[in-house]
Amino acid sequence: MEITISATKEINIEDILILYKANEWSSANKPNELYNALTNSETLITAWEGKKLVGLGNAISDGFLTVYYPHLLVLPEYQGKGIGKLIMDKMQEKYSHFHMQMLTADGRSVDFYKKNGFERAGKTEPMWIYQGNEH
Repeated sequence: MEITISATKEINIEDILILYKANEWSSANKPNELYNALTNSETLITAWEGKKLVGLGNAISDGFLTVYYPHLLVLPEYQGKGIGKLIMDKMQEKYSHFHMQMLTADGRSVDFYKKNGFERAGKTEPMWIYQGNEH
């Protein structure tokens, strides 16, 4: 398995929807909004096996102090193979010097992010106004 990591925003909506539906993320039900959100993010990192999109992560940032990582997904059959770490490593190349890197983690992703250097932010409580059932 040879995985290529890319920082391109040249990605088609069909590949994105396959990835999001495979992970049962409700944002797949809003394909145009999802596509626009990803391609308008400050950073979009994709992982490919040949021409197959197997993972992606995006970052929203003020460009100086703070970065937020809204999405990091890997096709279920590719999870546990280090692809998510490759995506996060690429993000760290750009954002490791930032004052604050933020994300929201739940379920199995908590352990993944802890292994990648993230920790609970003090006594903070995650909060949101959310229009979906799952991610």
